[in-house]
Amino acid sequence: MTTQNLLIELFVEELPPKALQQLGRAFSCVLFEQLKAQGLTDAHSAVTAFASPRRLAAHITAVSTLAADKAVQQKLMPVSVGLDANGQATAALLKKLQALGVGPEVLAHLKRAPDGKAEALYYDSIVKGANLVDGLQKALNEAIAKLPIPKVMSYQLETDCELPGWSSVNFVRPAHSLVALHGSTVVPVKALGLTAGNCTQGHRFEAKVSPVVIATADAYADTLANEGAVIASYEDRSREMIRQLRAKAKQCHAVLEVERGMQAHSEADMDQVLLDNALVQEVTALVERPNVLVCAFEKQFLDVPQECLILTMKANQKYFPLLDTAGKLTHQFLVVSNITPDDASAVIGGNERVVRPRLADAKFFFDQDRKKTLASRVQGLAKVVYHNKLGTQGERTDRVRAIAKGIAALLPQSKNDGFLQAVDTVAQLAKTDLLTDMVGEFPELQGIMGGYYARHDGLGEDVALAIEDHYKPRFAGDALPRNRLGLIVALADKLETLVGMFGIGNLPTGDKDPFALRRHALGVVRMLSEADLDVDLDALIAQAIPAFGDKIDDPAAVLTSFIYDRLSGGLREQGYSAQEVEAVLALRPQRLRDVGKRLTAVRTFAALPESPALAAANKRIGNVLKKAGEVDAHVNTALFKEDAEQALYAVMQKLLPESEAQFNAGDYTASLQTLAALRSPVDAFFDDVMVNAEEMDLRLNRQGLLKCLHLAMNRVADLSALAS
Repeated sequence: MTTQNLLIELFVEELPPKALQQLGRAFSCVLFEQLKAQGLTDAHSAVTAFASPRRLAAHITAVSTLAADKAVQQKLMPVSVGLDANGQATAALLKKLQALGVGPEVLAHLKRAPDGKAEALYYDSIVKGANLVDGLQKALNEAIAKLPIPKVMSYQLETDCELPGWSSVNFVRPAHSLVALHGSTVVPVKALGLTAGNCTQGHRFEAKVSPVVIATADAYADTLANEGAVIASYEDRSREMIRQLRAKAKQCHAVLEVERGMQAHSEADMDQVLLDNALVQEVTALVERPNVLVCAFEKQFLDVPQECLILTMKANQKYFPLLDTAGKLTHQFLVVSNITPDDASAVIGGNERVVRPRLADAKFFFDQDRKKTLASRVQGLAKVVYHNKLGTQGERTDRVRAIAKGIAALLPQSKNDGFLQAVDTVAQLAKTDLLTDMVGEFPELQGIMGGYYARHDGLGEDVALAIEDHYKPRFAGDALPRNRLGLIVALADKLETLVGMFGIGNLPTGDKDPFALRRHALGVVRMLSEADLDVDLDALIAQAIPAFGDKIDDPAAVLTSFIYDRLSGGLREQGYSAQEVEAVLALRPQRLRDVGKRLTAVRTFAALPESPALAAANKRIGNVLKKAGEVDAHVNTALFKEDAEQALYAVMQKLLPESEAQFNAGDYTASLQTLAALRSPVDAFFDDVMVNAEEMDLRLNRQGLLKCLHLAMNRVADLSALAS
């Protein structure tokens, strides 16, 4: 048995770029796990994945030619089934042994042991270890079968098949060669009609030799790089491309648009963000050896909003736009070529020629759109269907206007006539850019283009920003709207969607959420938690429902629970424990901006030595009151009979007003800390006082005392949730 490093490569036609990284990882991981399961690797074996546009490969260290034999104990059947009353083997047992390839000669070696239910018969044997050829064949078949391929191709084989030209196989793309090397030895495995060898192909245009012969498994990456002009490692190719992109950007005295806003981050963080960038990943999967070139377009196109130009360059052409130090788009951009000619002028000229019509289209759309005002497009929204049960975009706009006015009415500082008119203007015009040519071509720009057209119409910067921002936050971590107008209309827009969809029973289920209701709910949570909007959640939902008339059923209860569920999940992701979150949200706090302060108070309280006892006592009090039913929070001191209840009441008289004042002032941490002094008198009360006394007046008085205590202890959070 010898141990060598192993290389497997499938050489294929160009793979889907957006799936390449996942395909490479899946191929190498399944290969490694299958070999490991068969005992062909050791504890120190490691796998390296390779993935380029035309190949999937894996390099695995310390792979044996033969796995060690393995002792196996196999349960046969219960003793009562396998042996008769005389202890002789039954026909069932003999048949089972025959199926295992052994005969009656092993009967004396069978073991008897309990299996948890009854005594069973076990057969001990030595299973011969797998050899590399068979083991690798099995692993390769499994790796190919488990590739995450959304759609396969069927193609015909020309050689090594039963019917050349007729026999077909299914794979993500036609495969042309297979390499399997154990050290320098070819492992004779087969896949997709191919027999393994040690030859592959390099770069389609720039390889020095064809085919490229791989001498050993360890020489794979270097041989491909030197003779095949291919960087086989996906990550190495990506890092080389990023290095060149940055160098060319620096040469142009510019910064990469994909690095916008990242200057404050460390270089390692910036590298990781770029490696995870969707455009970087897709272009990495399109080239086998990146060569970054600087191109340019006519400066006249810079009159078009830069978001339009950036989007068309990135989405349609896979180019990398460049920004100046002020964050403005420059007329230069970077392309990543798959070839490295001595004279790149033809490549540069070709890319510049290709992008020009795209930019001209964007300029045309922008010029045409500005010939009509946003206000003139409002009536057109009545012709755009929003939902068959909820009407058109025009009807939706009317609802958003009504909800936005209602939200503004709930905010004392937003009640002046000028502001209310501005809110109505933004709500009325927010969706009109959906009817523009630019948004029709680039739906991702909805809202953004509305802001540009609002400025052109002379509506003012505040209105323009609000129209632009009313979709925010669009995703986790996105910024909130930048002004109060935008916050109110964004909140109204999201509430309209949530109330409408919940009102017609269109709720998200499992992983299906076609109207992004979870994202909308999180947006509502963030705006109410982080922005200066001092308003109750129930009041928001209640004032939104009338805007729908009789189109919907009342969704308030279900929608409120849904929003609190989103809030709960978000808080746990921020590092709060399930107990802390449950304690605060059990009270359904209406002002979500207070939730953070309440959680801080609960965490501080939980760290106090008095916390466990008070939490347990609070839970006990809650159970007592629950069994008692309706209890009046009233105390008659003349009915006190025990010293412990008098002492508890005295301490409550001292501490509860102080705690309440701190609560009303918003100092939730101090409010809970003040209550910590109740521990001793509460413990003494439960030790010395019978709450459910036989005398009705004593029982009600003591329950009333506990009700007062329970109300005071649970203003900030339900402390019983902290009880273990």
